[in-house]
Parts: sequence; C-alpha cells; structure tokens
Amino acid sequence: MAEYKLIKTQGRAKRAEFHTVHGTIQTPVFMNVGTVAAIKGAVSTMDLREIGTQVELSNTYHLHVRPGDDKVKAMGGLHKFMNWDRPILTDSGGFQVFSLAKLRKIKEEGVYFNSHIDGRKIFMGPEQSMQIQSNLASTIAMAFDECPSSVAERSYVQQSVERTTRWLKRCKEEMARLNSLEDTINKEQLLFGINQGAVYEDIRKEHADEISELNLDGYAVGGLAVGESHEEMYRILDEVVPHLPQNKPTYLMGVGTPANILEGVERGIDFFDCVYPSRNGRHGHVYTNRGKRNLFNAQYELDSRPIAEDCQCPACRNYSRGYIRHLLKAKEMLGMRLCVLHNLYFYNHLMEEIRDALDAGNFPEYKKMRLEGFEEGKINGR
Repeated sequence: MAEYKLIKTQGRAKRAEFHTVHGTIQTPVFMNVGTVAAIKGAVSTMDLREIGTQVELSNTYHLHVRPGDDKVKAMGGLHKFMNWDRPILTDSGGFQVFSLAKLRKIKEEGVYFNSHIDGRKIFMGPEQSMQIQSNLASTIAMAFDECPSSVAERSYVQQSVERTTRWLKRCKEEMARLNSLEDTINKEQLLFGINQGAVYEDIRKEHADEISELNLDGYAVGGLAVGESHEEMYRILDEVVPHLPQNKPTYLMGVGTPANILEGVERGIDFFDCVYPSRNGRHGHVYTNRGKRNLFNAQYELDSRPIAEDCQCPACRNYSRGYIRHLLKAKEMLGMRLCVLHNLYFYNHLMEEIRDALDAGNFPEYKKMRLEGFEEGKINGR
C-alpha cells in the first residue's frame, strides 16, 4: 500500500515522499508527459532516467484508441511496454473526451463520443476508464471526471461537479474490484480523485470537502489552466488546497510554467505535469534561469555558448546554440530532441532545487530569487 510521508512544511509548501509499488517519489515533483507512452521529440526512457525523471505520465484515452489497452496488457502493462521501471501516472481520459471529441453526449452512465482518429463510436464511463487504466497497469490512476469550461454557467458547473462526485464513487468501487482480480497486473494501483468547480470558490471548496471523505490515495485540482488567468488560478488554489487532506499528495493538473510551479508549491501542491517543456522544445523555445529563449532568433546564429551556461543537460554539455539553431532551421529531428531534453532536464532540476530549498527551510527566498531571474531575463533580453 502506498504511503505519503510528510517530511517538512514551510507555510503551506510541503516536502514529502510518496512510496509506491514502483518506487518512491520525492515531492514536489514534475511529471514528464508521454501521452502515447512516449515523450514527443524522440526522447527515450533511457533519456528520461539520465535527465532525472521520477514519474512519466501517459494518457488513458489515447492509449485506448491506439494501440488499444488490451494490447498493452498483453505486452505486460505500460512499464514493460515502454521499458520504464519507475512510477507512471495515467490521466483518466476525461479531459480528452471533452477537448477532442466534436460529437459527444454526456449521460449519467458516462460519455458517448467519436474517436478523433477514425470517427468510430466509443463509450467511456467511470468503470471503463478504470478498466483501461487497470489494463495499462499504471502506478496511479486518475478518476474519470468532467472538466467543465472555466466560463461555464454556475448552474451547469454545480450539476457537473455533483455528477463527477457520483462518478468518483463508482471509480473507487471499480478500482477495488479490479485490484482484487487474479489477472490484474498491478494489484496495488492507486486512485486519485479530482476536484472541479471552474472558478466558483464555494463549489470547489464544497467538492473538496466531499471527496476528502472518500479517503483516496491522492487528490488533484483539475479544470485550471484552461483559459482563466494565472491570478484566478492562484486564488482558487488559495481557497481549495486547505480543504484537501494535508496527509495525501495534491496534484495540480496541466500546470505549467516554471513561475506557475513555484507559486503552486507555495500553495501546497506536490505533483505537476504540463506539455510546455516538450511542446515548446519542439518549436525551439528553451527554458533557462533567465527566462525563455527562442533559438530561431538570428542572434544565436554564431553563438558558440550552450543553451544555458549553468546547465548540465546532455544538450548543454555537448552542443552550441548556433548548432542547435542550425538543426532546427534545417528541420533535423536532432534539433527538436536536444531542445526537449534540455527543457525536461530544466524542469526536473528545478524541482530538485525546490526540494533542496524546502529541506533547507529557505523556499521563500529561493522562490523570490528564481522569479526575479525570470523577470530580469525578460527585461534584458537574456
């Protein structure tokens, strides 16, 4: 059984260890997003080990559509399939159902929709999501929920959240059943519930209180970073996180920028994930302690320095900005790969520094220094 061990707190910020069947996760942690069991940008699981990745995140919906979760199960589960021996979190597919499906019908039993790949009809409800995730045999499964728009009307959000709670109870029951079956690959699969409520503080807090009573393995705050401002997101976190159990991991879904992560940690978040580092890397945008650089800019054409002079990632140890810019301009895959490796290393290393600052008891000072560096880089053009 998983154990969440709170090592230290500083204000609301938490430094903890989360023991799972696939190893111990040091938190706060950034999960590297490999939607279809691979990081976009030709990054292998061997690379992930080298750049300090603790948790890989894959997607239930995408793997169900292709290659099929039954095939992944036949191959021994996601860990064997992709040759990764550390923790994996699978998100429930709920967000993709709502963001990708052009035609969908939400009913009490679940959601009817068409695949974005070949248009075939698919039904997914709490039980189906748990069954797919059980086949994938991830370390942590996410509950199936609806992610209402941040601009949805209050009455709709209220109804949606109530249904998400009913779905969560069904997820919990189905997970317990699946974990007891003989042919289940990971009989210790964990379940995280998801707090929803758009930007309505009272709905969010009520929902957080309600799902906290279910004694799940962890709790996520979902439905942020979907269009509302950063200030609004921080306001919601200030209100909601105190209503979630402090003795369980808290996960802010789909967030975010390095600044978002620092602000999230300060508000008590343990887990983060976001496509930014890999997506931006594929477009030549790289993160540094002085903010973000666009390697397509002409100023880097003859620049013999590494992406960041204080970085020890494989790209910075071996290649110059000028060479990587050339690769990107020539549309060579190696250019994308080096930028993605650098960005993921930067994020993983940022989390390491955050944990060190919490261990040393100087997180507020560390956060201030980091944010000032990002701002100064913007002003001085790095």
